[in-house]
Amino acid sequence: MTDEIEPGLFGLQNNTNRDFRLQETWGKNQFPSSFPASLCCYFYSKGINANYLCFRNGESIVEEISIPDIFGKKPDDEDTFFAFESVYTPFNRYVIGNLPRTDLVVQEKKSGICLSGLEIKLTALPDNVTCNSTENLYGSEIVVRPDTIVYLACSIATSLNGKLGNILPNITVDDWEIPYQVLIKASELIDAIDSISISLNDSQSPFLLQPIWKTKGKSPELSENCLDIFVWSNAGFCRFISEIAKSNLNGSISRQMRTVIWLFKMLEGIKKVGQFDHKLIIDSMSFNNKNDKAFASSGNITNRFMRCDRLSKPILKKEEIKNIILGGGQNLLSPERRFDAIIYNSPELFK
Repeated sequence: MTDEIEPGLFGLQNNTNRDFRLQETWGKNQFPSSFPASLCCYFYSKGINANYLCFRNGESIVEEISIPDIFGKKPDDEDTFFAFESVYTPFNRYVIGNLPRTDLVVQEKKSGICLSGLEIKLTALPDNVTCNSTENLYGSEIVVRPDTIVYLACSIATSLNGKLGNILPNITVDDWEIPYQVLIKASELIDAIDSISISLNDSQSPFLLQPIWKTKGKSPELSENCLDIFVWSNAGFCRFISEIAKSNLNGSISRQMRTVIWLFKMLEGIKKVGQFDHKLIIDSMSFNNKNDKAFASSGNITNRFMRCDRLSKPILKKEEIKNIILGGGQNLLSPERRFDAIIYNSPELFK
């Protein structure tokens, strides 16, 4: 039966810009975003909601959110289209120059209308920092790109719907490119981002999709319950950034603090003129750090925000992976990354 089915992923057939018959589609640059989208489709087919990492009533909490609420449409609707590595065009109005592409844009196939734009991070649980901890303290490392912060600023502005000018304070710095002058205002900048998180209370929206795959400690063997989906709201992720920046105030500008500065300057641009120049902001405010990533947080940090029963025991069992990767697609994987390698080297999952 398997040989009669073309390689593919559940829910992603003729409704995507990726061709899963091609081996390149299963490579390290595409599979880590394709598989999470398929996993969402599978969750929907099983009536399972995702975990929603949001900031509500002054507290970072984990709720549930339905897959249609993440995508803006039912994933099995014949008019739903999954455009990977695409531009979420409603955000074009906020940027000077070209808007970066995001990992997944869910569209209406016929009209091309964009319904949601999602950053995707497929992460391992536990990471190297938490692998020797008890399971309730396991966490996943998350590495965030500068482009993610561009999309976060746009998402915040959209959710606040014109209210940004009344919320974001005016913070004056003589020269934003001189570290010590910016550091003087570090606490004010963090407080400003905190105020944004609070103001998004009733209008926050899904922003970043972070599925987890769990192994048995350090081993390359999947846990029996190994897959789940976590989704950060824009408010939840905004709060996450301000909290980790606050804990990294040490007399220099950390990557986390730099991210706060970038986000503030982007929002300030929207407040003042309706747009921001993301390339100028990122390049001129590197503060002696490389711009290849915005920041990274290890599992002992992310655990505080993601901790719940389903982080300790993910909802999906490993036996169901064969229902998501279809038609022998596992044989096209390039085992360059840990999750790919585990599936590639676990043929028993597909028996």
